[in-house]
Amino acid sequence: MENLSKPIGNYRWTICALVFFATTVNYLDRQVISLLKSVLSDELNWDDGDYANIEIAFKLAYSFGMLIAGRVIDMLGTKRGYATATGLWSLAAMGHGFANSTLGFMVARAALGITEAGNFPAAIKATAEWFPKKERAFATGIFNSGTNIGAIVAPLTVPFIAVAWGWKWAFILTGLIGFVWLVLWQIYYTSPADSKKLSKEEFDHIHSDIEDEKIEKAGKDEKVAWIKLLGHRQTWAFALGKFLTDPIWWFYLFWLPDFLQSEYQLSLIELAVPVAVVYLISTIGSVGGGYLPMFFINRNMPAFKARKTAMLIFAICVWPVVFSQYAGETNMWLAVLVIGIAAAAHQAWSANIFTTVSDMFPKKAIASVTGIGGMAGGVGGIVLTWAVQKSLFVHFREIGQIEKAYFIMFLICGGSYFLAWLILHFLAPKMDRVKL
Repeated sequence: MENLSKPIGNYRWTICALVFFATTVNYLDRQVISLLKSVLSDELNWDDGDYANIEIAFKLAYSFGMLIAGRVIDMLGTKRGYATATGLWSLAAMGHGFANSTLGFMVARAALGITEAGNFPAAIKATAEWFPKKERAFATGIFNSGTNIGAIVAPLTVPFIAVAWGWKWAFILTGLIGFVWLVLWQIYYTSPADSKKLSKEEFDHIHSDIEDEKIEKAGKDEKVAWIKLLGHRQTWAFALGKFLTDPIWWFYLFWLPDFLQSEYQLSLIELAVPVAVVYLISTIGSVGGGYLPMFFINRNMPAFKARKTAMLIFAICVWPVVFSQYAGETNMWLAVLVIGIAAAAHQAWSANIFTTVSDMFPKKAIASVTGIGGMAGGVGGIVLTWAVQKSLFVHFREIGQIEKAYFIMFLICGGSYFLAWLILHFLAPKMDRVKL
């Protein structure tokens, strides 16, 4: 029981800030190429098919990376695993600056994909170690907002670096930021049990899920095989949810700049503000999405019901994106607003679907299950890119009707979350905790 006579302490939020910083760097490095698509297409003679192939190389490597990243993070531990992943993806990000062909970029993107896969398994594991269940969605929402901040910082910096010093330096300078994070991580991160900056009150608060702690201690040395995890409906509920919804966020990330340039004839510099505004709006969704289920739980709603109710609300909020082109026919900013709200709803959804893993699985399996789900999300991204975007965008751009390709994509965006929610509802109706 928590000691209410003393302040609990807030060091766990320092850890959350470190994870937020890493996630920001992760998405900053990931988004650079989409902002430079027009420049690179002109210089290297890319068409939409070449760009889609480069995107597929990233997603294929990311999918494979997610499958092994969770296992590696569980094996190395949070501190060493997170540091290794960040150092490697920062080097891969800088490596883009030395690529001079489509094949070179495919190799660089594949290297970035397989190494960036370590971020979310490590982040979810760190959150599970440092936060009690009732705070995890909120903490996840905060660190997950780093995806938005990275996506905001990128358009406000990358175009200007590219214009001033060339596109190669845009990759190199953004890649260097990861090494700043590495220094801070080594200084400030330890496990709660080893931390000298953690009060007893805060330690007890972190470990206030008494029954869960008993389960963890009883089987802390057990290794959980992937095949065993795949035997649980909860794993499939999470994985299929990621398969359906992760590709939507990647669509925004990789194609939003092209949509705005195609629809409104924006220059590289003019692109900066509307792209940043979309991700600024989405930041609100990320943090608010983590807060909403906590709000429900604090009013005595069961945790599983609070999570699913919030996720259904977020699925509804995505749907208007189907009409974003029509809303923006006369005013670009209406389209930016509608897409921004959809992106915000996705981030709110994402914060909660990640938290379902720590709700349903013991800590020893969290990184592995997160990796399985991340792999499923990557596969979904590959399927969407290969089956829809690659052929769709090339065809409609050739006949001068690219707006039809984007309408089909926005229609897919609007419906994916409802389908994912239904699958979660039927496979894990009460999100029962798995006993391994």
